[in-house]
Amino acid sequence: MKHPEPIDHEIQLNPKRYIVSKTGPKGIIEYGNDYFVEISGYSEAELIGQPHSIIRHPDMPKIVFKMMWDRINKAQNIMAIVKNLAKDGSFYWVITEFEPKVDPITNEIISHTAFRKAAPKDAVEAIEPIYAKLIEIEEKGGMDASEKYLRGFFEEKGVSYDDFINNLVGNKGIFKIFFTMMKKLFS
Repeated sequence: MKHPEPIDHEIQLNPKRYIVSKTGPKGIIEYGNDYFVEISGYSEAELIGQPHSIIRHPDMPKIVFKMMWDRINKAQNIMAIVKNLAKDGSFYWVITEFEPKVDPITNEIISHTAFRKAAPKDAVEAIEPIYAKLIEIEEKGGMDASEKYLRGFFEEKGVSYDDFINNLVGNKGIFKIFFTMMKKLFS
């Protein structure tokens, strides 16, 4: 399926609703809740069986997805701020957190469930220039260069990636409770 051309129109997400999708270990969509279908603009039939990258916005640096996949493939959680692309070319910003499901017998990952909700405006405003810089670096020096830049960025700030994102999105209180509840609901 061909990616749509991005347009400069942001879909405003309902802060009280959440997007849930589930993929197999290789990122192929197996399930999407009604809000995912509604916001993405794709029908369920168009989403199921497609790689999750169907909603990847070109403004997202590749290194962010590499980091996410490196972590979730080790059954480690990661939270990220992601700009997604809808079928009509419009976009929406989400905070996404993953829950890998591990087979108790083989110890292999059998699926990933992603929980998303609207990203706070100040978090988006803080991350956009960082993502723009990473894309610029990737275009000139590839993903290795952007990974080195990102490592240096966090070292200079004296924080880990997780601490940086948690501080940006205010991952505490009600926000943290939301993701905890979602995971219990879908586990």
